[in-house]
Amino acid sequence: MNNKSEITLTKFLWKVLAATMTIPLGETRSYQWVARKIGSPKAVRAVGQALRRNPYPVIIPCHRVIHEDGSLGAYAGRYGTRKARLLARERRIAAEIEKTKPFLLNQPVARSTIKKNRHLNRRKTI
Repeated sequence: MNNKSEITLTKFLWKVLAATMTIPLGETRSYQWVARKIGSPKAVRAVGQALRRNPYPVIIPCHRVIHEDGSLGAYAGRYGTRKARLLARERRIAAEIEKTKPFLLNQPVARSTIKKNRHLNRRKTI
C-alpha cells in the first residue's frame, strides 16, 4: 500500500539521519564528520543535501551539523539566525542538565522523602 503522505527515504538518507541523531545535545559536528561516520568521506555535499531534506527536524537534530571551519551554514534551506539561536538554546539546556547530573546520579533518596511519599506506593483495595 503506497500512501502519498508516506515519506520514502533512501538508504543514504537514513544513514545520514542516524549519524546525526548521535550528536549530543548542545554539541555540533561537521558535515565531514557525518560523511566519515556513514562510511562515505567524500560525500560531504550529499550529506548537506540529505540534511536539507530531513523530514523529521523535531526528532533528528540536523541543526547540530555545521561546516568544518565552524561556520553554521543553512538551516531549513535558509541562511539566518535561526540555527544559531537553536544551538545557543541547546547549549544553555545542556549546561543546566549538566549541573543537575550529580544530583540525579549520586544523591540517595532521603528517608523522609520515602516516608512522606509512602502513600503513593500503596495499592487501593476494594
